[in-house]
Amino acid sequence: MANSKVVNTDYPGEDRLTDEELKQKVLGDSNIEPSKQKVDYKYPTETIDLPSQGKLYAEGNPLCSGKVDIKYMTAKEEDILTSSNLIKNGTVIDRLLQSLIVSGINYNDLLVGDKNAIMVAARILAYGKDYDVELTDPNTGEKQTDVVDLTQFEYKPLHEEIKNENRFSLKLPASKRTIEFRLLTHGDDKQIQDEIKREKKQFKGGFAGVTPELSTRLKKMILTVDGESDPIEIRKFVDKEFLSRDSLAFRDYIQKLSPDIDLQYTFYSEASGEEHEVTLPMTVQFFWPRA
Repeated sequence: MANSKVVNTDYPGEDRLTDEELKQKVLGDSNIEPSKQKVDYKYPTETIDLPSQGKLYAEGNPLCSGKVDIKYMTAKEEDILTSSNLIKNGTVIDRLLQSLIVSGINYNDLLVGDKNAIMVAARILAYGKDYDVELTDPNTGEKQTDVVDLTQFEYKPLHEEIKNENRFSLKLPASKRTIEFRLLTHGDDKQIQDEIKREKKQFKGGFAGVTPELSTRLKKMILTVDGESDPIEIRKFVDKEFLSRDSLAFRDYIQKLSPDIDLQYTFYSEASGEEHEVTLPMTVQFFWPRA
């Protein structure tokens, strides 16, 4: 019977190779084990640091690393950007970012501020740092165009209250009640918008033109009120007991607390020469610079 370890039994000669010997010959002098050879992406990528530094994600979540790898935009992503269906239903940017992120993460887990940072980084990698944006003088109402360098925007310093858990506490200044809350993720934002749509459909315009986005968002964020975690009690608190002064203080605290990229931009009015600070507007030119 032929030796089962011999690769080619028909090859003449005494020095026939076994499977193991052939494998070593193919590997040559590299001294690299096949399982340890580096696997590279077939496209260029960049590693993006997240504003949160990964501190607000659950242990074991890949986002705990505080970094995300994204690839450069290709024709495939430009197809996404020009999809009329995605533009119409408002999901085009999210579909774009999902296509660009190559790290093995759950996109819905991304904190809103981390997603914002990825969006700005993706725009720079795709079309460069210069962003032509139309700004409005708040005093005169006149419009002017500035070329903004997107690389100038830095991450907000991480708030001292941020440790390693997405759970925070605040004593409200007016009512003196204590609430525990969390920062929202992209998945939370999706659920909020879906809930608003369902309520609009259910009440058939019964909101009298008022969209309950703020109250719905508060209900999603708040975990306990004076230690009470019953969702029914939390909804009751937001709808009937959350004083406007306390709500304003809470939203101010959230803004200071949330990790994000700081998109405050200072421009000088061509009409008056005065200095104005605005939040950088995300117009159609952000991802469609030639639109």
